[in-house]
Amino acid sequence: MKTLYTAEALATGEGRDGQARSADGRLDLQLAIPKEMGGSGDGTNPEQLFAVGYAACFHSALRLVARQEKADVSDSTVGSRVSIGTLDNGGFGLAVELEVTLPNVDHVTAQALAEKAHQVCPYSNATRGNIDVTLVVTDD
Repeated sequence: MKTLYTAEALATGEGRDGQARSADGRLDLQLAIPKEMGGSGDGTNPEQLFAVGYAACFHSALRLVARQEKADVSDSTVGSRVSIGTLDNGGFGLAVELEVTLPNVDHVTAQALAEKAHQVCPYSNATRGNIDVTLVVTDD
């Protein structure tokens, strides 16, 4: 891989109940375990950060492939849901659902663009074969 950019961050405190900060200071967050997992919920959590990152990255990949196909992706959106749960071996795992909305193209074209973006997106490439990622294409 030819590196184009490297992000740096540091987590301190108690991990999920602590602080996370990017090296450049643009991101500085209080972390907290979600209430659903027995925490206070008084901060963000790694799953929310992953969901935001994946949605933004996938949306960029979608816009890239749409430009190549000359498809109208104005007003497009990508939502993500990142779930955490227990695995049979006692560890924890993640699952992702990406909801792609392309109101200016037909459903078949939207589905094809989403699948092409899934092949290009760095997050999709990093997670492929490691976690379940479901693409849901909606019409509006």
